[in-house]
Amino acid sequence: MDISRNEQRILHLLAQGGRIEICRNDSRKIENARCFSRDGWLYPGFDLLLFRKLKRLKAISSKAGRPYRITERGLRLVRAEPDNR
Repeated sequence: MDISRNEQRILHLLAQGGRIEICRNDSRKIENARCFSRDGWLYPGFDLLLFRKLKRLKAISSKAGRPYRITERGLRLVRAEPDNR
């Protein structure tokens, strides 16, 4: 399955130890999602639509209320890059 360049970038960032944190409103709906690198830097090209697409592809998941991380399926979707070896 092919995924877009933006999705590829996010999955690479998550494969290197990054995380996705979400903010919910009073009615428990997701209103904001932010992607952080393993060093704590905020990735600027991440939005709610991209978050929903990655979740729909089952490339990311959250367990026990923790931040979203890459899944085994997400690791298979991401292509090998020289800096990820």
